[in-house]
Amino acid sequence: MRLKISQFLFVFLIVGALTLGGCSGQDVTSDPTAPTETAGDTNTTTTSVSETINESVPGMKDLPRLEGNATVVMTINGSPVTIEVDGTNAPITAGNFVDLVQKGVYDGLVFHRVVRDPQPFVAQGGDPQSKDPNVPVSRLGTGGYIDPKIGTERRIPLEIKPQGEESPIYGKTLESARVTKPPQLQHKLGAVAMARSQAPDSASSQFYFALADLAFLDGSYAVFGNVTEGFDVVNKIQQGDRIESAKVTQGAENLKTPE
Repeated sequence: MRLKISQFLFVFLIVGALTLGGCSGQDVTSDPTAPTETAGDTNTTTTSVSETINESVPGMKDLPRLEGNATVVMTINGSPVTIEVDGTNAPITAGNFVDLVQKGVYDGLVFHRVVRDPQPFVAQGGDPQSKDPNVPVSRLGTGGYIDPKIGTERRIPLEIKPQGEESPIYGKTLESARVTKPPQLQHKLGAVAMARSQAPDSASSQFYFALADLAFLDGSYAVFGNVTEGFDVVNKIQQGDRIESAKVTQGAENLKTPE
């Protein structure tokens, strides 16, 4: 189905609008409507979750995993937002988010990019640099969580589970993996997903709320949960607003972290 003119203009206008994740401290800009891989990406492979047990994805054994669901309550502008985090369909992405919540990483961070014009799009936050008021606004959106165990930025693989499949696909968009099934977790209004740069496996701590149904992102960015209460709060987020706190209120026992 062809895009309507208004939809086409919207997609065109947001090209380059989002800074999704960062790479080794460099400014890396990416846009959900742009290609997420280049012809030079020859080291990316498609891997199922069953294969990850055999450690065929580098570093997978060192990442947290959510085996089941969890509930996170994020306080924004004094009001709670309840997020249901889906570790059944996105165990690595969900596990990373819940682990960072438990570590207090999101407390005090800024929503550095909110896009509502010409149509509602996303509210994005989670850059640890935004906790420091002295960091220039121009740098926000380029940072990720620095794991003290390794001294570098924790990266997680792109993780998307097609409908009807037992396991997610790792390291590729559904299009590049030549999967025609839609993802189990989709960009519906209130979806919560991971931001990243053009490299598929570059997500770290930045996430975004979908402020509308964003079907054109499905299969390219990893959704890991949805807002079940407090979307009215999300819908009022302005650029510069801070996450006052984020707490796991249910399902913390489902988080499995490497020893």
